[in-house]
Amino acid sequence: MKIILVFLSALLLTSCAGGGVSSQNENSFISGSGIATFVEKADRKTAPVLSGETLTSGKITLNKNQVTVINVWASWCAPCRAEAPVLQEFSVNYPDVQFAGILTRDNLSSAKAFYENYNLTYPTFIDDSLILGFGGSLIPNAIPTSLILDKEGKIAVRISGEVTVAGLKKMLDKVLSND
Repeated sequence: MKIILVFLSALLLTSCAGGGVSSQNENSFISGSGIATFVEKADRKTAPVLSGETLTSGKITLNKNQVTVINVWASWCAPCRAEAPVLQEFSVNYPDVQFAGILTRDNLSSAKAFYENYNLTYPTFIDDSLILGFGGSLIPNAIPTSLILDKEGKIAVRISGEVTVAGLKKMLDKVLSND
């Protein structure tokens, strides 16, 4: 009996770690609290150039000299579903800001249905290996995560968890006014 309990405990602990092979369910991600971290100009790291195939727009390359909001999401992620309308509204209300998503650990048909259901108009990259170029600023299993890049292509803000209207507005306005 002890052996079975030890085995089940080990299985339970490893299934919650978020590493290894990921399943497409809401138990395979770590949700942040929506806390935004502003990075002072002197401490900002350069983000990689984002280029590649997108869910709906073919291959694109983002403009590196424009304030940009990057959101990592998946269709099966409940906080991603909750924040999608907020991000879409901001992408319309801030036409000088570039918005883009990075799809992670999802299948294309579910992602396209999500994209259409929320009437998203900004592009979403379908190669989640793009996350690796952010050198730890984006953690693959911590979704949703959003970054705001300044006009120099540097990471100015990281929002761990679901974005809120007030939080995103405050951070986006702060980056826009400082650059």
